Amino acid sequence: MTRRVGYAAGAFDLFHIGHLNILKHAKSQCDYLIAGVVSDEMLRQVKGIDPVIPLAERLEIVRNIGFVDEAVAETVPDKLDTWRELQFDVFFKGDDWRGTEKGLRLEREFAAVGVEVVYFPYTMTTSSTTLRRALAALAG
Repeated sequence: MTRRVGYAAGAFDLFHIGHLNILKHAKSQCDYLIAGVVSDEMLRQVKGIDPVIPLAERLEIVRNIGFVDEAVAETVPDKLDTWRELQFDVFFKGDDWRGTEKGLRLEREFAAVGVEVVYFPYTMTTSSTTLRRALAALAG
């Protein structure tokens, strides 16, 4: 029997229950879970934000979550480039991407190389954006 390798990427900044839920759900659907922790540079480039927690510390936090078998820094914007390096079988994403142009493109590109895309419910009660706003309000 071949092992099913999963990949779940995120900033994992201000680690919260939503992050834990995604990793827990992902691990329940694969044998080996790789968590991609988006680098500081990629967060600035793609989302226009500076992380509160530096990459090295975010990697250490995620690496020590029981559901995660391996944590790697995600340093390229193209998920296919990441797949070429890691060779995962299933890609996990929050369902805020489902049905969007980005999500549909991702599904097409991954289908072409035999990777399944699995969406998980986005945890609405807690988000890094909400936490970031609360911290800014305290600081301001």
